[in-house]
Amino acid sequence: MKVPLEQLKREARQSQKLAEREMQLASSGLADLAKKQSSISAEEYTHAIDGLADKLRVLRRKLEDSKQEEALLISRSRQRAADLNELSGFTSATQPEFQRWCRTRLERVLIDYMLRSGNVDTAKLLMEKSNLEHFADTSLFALVMSTEHELREQHSCRGALHWCAENRGVLRKIESSLEFELRLQEFIEMIRAKKSSEAIAYAKKHLTAWSDTQLPRIQRAMTLLAFSPTTGCPPYKHMFDVARWDGLAHEFRMVIFKLYSLPSQPLLHLLLQTGLSALKTPACLSDDPSEHNRNCPVCQTDTLGKLAQGLPLSHHSNSNLVCRISGEKMDEDNPPMRLPNGYVYSLISLTDMANKLDGKVKCPRSGEIFSLADAKKLFIS
Repeated sequence: MKVPLEQLKREARQSQKLAEREMQLASSGLADLAKKQSSISAEEYTHAIDGLADKLRVLRRKLEDSKQEEALLISRSRQRAADLNELSGFTSATQPEFQRWCRTRLERVLIDYMLRSGNVDTAKLLMEKSNLEHFADTSLFALVMSTEHELREQHSCRGALHWCAENRGVLRKIESSLEFELRLQEFIEMIRAKKSSEAIAYAKKHLTAWSDTQLPRIQRAMTLLAFSPTTGCPPYKHMFDVARWDGLAHEFRMVIFKLYSLPSQPLLHLLLQTGLSALKTPACLSDDPSEHNRNCPVCQTDTLGKLAQGLPLSHHSNSNLVCRISGEKMDEDNPPMRLPNGYVYSLISLTDMANKLDGKVKCPRSGEIFSLADAKKLFIS
């Protein structure tokens, strides 16, 4: 809900600033013409008036475009609010309407994941198919991706600094130092290019403004003038490291997500982790692959298990026994059976195996072969 609202506020602020600036320039121009009216020719006077009129027409077109963008954002906010309001009207999880709502939510989550990952074309196809354009923050993620590309690949801070200039007031409220980090990087690149005099002038103009909060770092940055980009001295070697560009791209993403109240991780990851945390047990962490359950997503260490690495173990007041062979729950209808080697499997799984092996069962973990009659029934308490 907050993304279109913040975009609407930003659009309104920019429109207001644009209108105030252009109207002030027009008023100043008219005042100057009034003073010079007696000293200039009628042709010059007419030309100046036409110039002011052209500028006002351009302003009108820009304000009309801005008004259309604001209307689009208002419509998007209304549609998202209506979707939330629809959820409050469901009385049962089995309602067809609720199932449809959940399907739409899943598609929204997938679109969010695709946009964050840079798969814009695939996201647009899903948006068009599901008619969910009003739920996708395409312009926001496009800005993030283009700025990150500029920082990582082109090693340029131009786009990021332009964005910081437009949002300086908001960045000040959240006490973000993103603009300082970008200015510092431009200073470092000047030193790398051996433009010492330009670097000093740049520092006086842009870095000294941060001396109240970043003085130690500014002093260290100025010391870079005495070092070569190939220096091995740890503090200055780190500042010359080109990996700083990746860090700046990541920080830009985190700051813009914070401003729009978006999670740092994709919603898909958050929802998957919520489910995985309910399934994670100590057995999932075992280094012995034989201890892993083939039907447990957390045990699949090369796929979903990666998402579950930092999650806590699930808490169950009442444990459930699950058969290692079939992945089915063991209870009074499918009791656990203990083999002579100590491993436990369900009766149904052992019976199916015995029917295929002439009354014999083979332990999948140890490879030992026993008779089905050797298995002892266990009782759950």
